[in-house]
Amino acid sequence: MKIYKYPSESAQEKLNEIINRDAGFSEENISAVTNIINKVKKNGDDALIEYSLRFDLCKMDSSSLKVRHKEMEEAKKLVSKDFLTSLDIAIDKIKKFHARQLEKSWIETDENGIITGQLVNPVDSAGIYVPGGKGGKTPLVSSVLMGALPAKIAGVKNIIMTTPPTENGTVNPHLLTAADRAGVDIIVKAGGAWAIAAMAYGTETVNKVDVIAGPGNIYVTIAKKLVSGAVGIDMIAGPSEILVIADGSGAPEFTAADLLSQAEHDVKASAVLITTSEKFAKDTALNLSLQIEKLTRKDIAKQSIKSYGALFVTEDIETGIKLSNLIAPEHLQLCVENPFNYIGKIKNAGALFIGEYTPEPVGDYIAGPNHILPTAGAAKFSSGLSVANFIKKTNLISYRQSALNKEAKHIIRLASTEGLDAHANSISIRCR
Repeated sequence: MKIYKYPSESAQEKLNEIINRDAGFSEENISAVTNIINKVKKNGDDALIEYSLRFDLCKMDSSSLKVRHKEMEEAKKLVSKDFLTSLDIAIDKIKKFHARQLEKSWIETDENGIITGQLVNPVDSAGIYVPGGKGGKTPLVSSVLMGALPAKIAGVKNIIMTTPPTENGTVNPHLLTAADRAGVDIIVKAGGAWAIAAMAYGTETVNKVDVIAGPGNIYVTIAKKLVSGAVGIDMIAGPSEILVIADGSGAPEFTAADLLSQAEHDVKASAVLITTSEKFAKDTALNLSLQIEKLTRKDIAKQSIKSYGALFVTEDIETGIKLSNLIAPEHLQLCVENPFNYIGKIKNAGALFIGEYTPEPVGDYIAGPNHILPTAGAAKFSSGLSVANFIKKTNLISYRQSALNKEAKHIIRLASTEGLDAHANSISIRCR
C-alpha cells in the first residue's frame, strides 16, 4: 500500500483516482439487465424460474418460489441459541435507534384561518433485497435487519424479502430466522436483477411493492437504477469504502485490520488512511501486508488495495478532514486524541465511527444505526437508509373565503407573470 505525502502531484492524482472510480456500469451490463427486466415484465414467474435455473442452478416452479410456513418452522430448529441471543440484541438496538426517526403529521393555523400542514404515512408495501452470500453459505443476516426493521417501524403493512435460493431450493435458516424476527411477511426465493424487476412490476407470485431497499451486486444495483420511478429505491450504492483519519496515537494493527474490513468486499472497494504521522503510515502498511495473507478473500482485498487503497500523510488533522469531506466516504473512522473536538468539522460521510474502539463492523451489526449507506461521494447529498425511506408526506392546505380574497391579487399577479391564465382565472372566478 503506497504512502503519499499530501500535498503533492502524485497524491492528488491518487486522490482523483479514488474519488472518480466508477461503479462499473458498462453499456453491456445495462443492456443485459434491461433485457432481464423486460422479460420479467412479460413472463412473470416463468422468467424468475428461468433465471434461477440459469444463474443459481436451482430448479424451481411457481409453487416453490415462496418460502412456506413449514420451512420457516424448520429453520428455527437449525439455528443455535447463541445466534438467537446475538440476533435479538442487534434487533433491539436497531429498533431503538430507528424509532427516534419517526415523524408525526402536523397542522398549523394562522390568524387568517389558513390551515397548512403535512400528513405523514407509511408506504403500503416494501421490498427488501438480501444477497445470497456464496450460495447461502455466508448468510448476510445484518442486511435483513437493516432493511426490514426501518420499514416495520415506519408502519409498512406488507414487507416482502427476496433472496437467491441455494442449488437445492432452500434459503439459509439464519436468514429465514432473522426475517421472521424482523417482521418480514413474505420471502421469495429469487435473486439478482430479476428479483428487483419482480418487486418493481409484480408477477403471479410476487406483489408489486412501493419501495425497494437493500444492497446487491452490480446487476442488482443497475436494476434498481432502471426501475427507479416505477418504484422508490433507497439509493444507488457502489463498492464499499472506508477512510480512517489517525494522528498516530493509536495502534497501527487496528487501522490495518479496519482498512481490510472493507477491502475484502469488492475489487473496487476503497480503503484509505489519512494520518499526520509518516511512521504510523509505514507501520500500518506493514501490518496490512501481514494481515492480508490470512484472509480467505485475500485476492479480492489485494486487488482493492492495489487499485483504490492509499496512505496519505498530511501536515495536520484539519487538512485530513478537508480531504475526507472531499472524498465523502461511506464509512469514516476518526482515530485521534480528543475526537469529539473534530466532529463538527465532518460534513460528508455516510457514518462516522469515533475513537479507537469503534471500528466499522460495530456499525455493520449491532450499534443500531443503519449500515446501508451512500457511496461514491453520494454522502455529499444523501443519507443512509432510514425510516424516512418508507414514508411519504402529503402537504395539506385549507383557505377560508376571506383568506383567499385577501391573497387573491398576489396569486393572480404571480400566475399572470408566468403566463398561466387558467391558474389566475381559478382564483379570480371565486373573487368576483
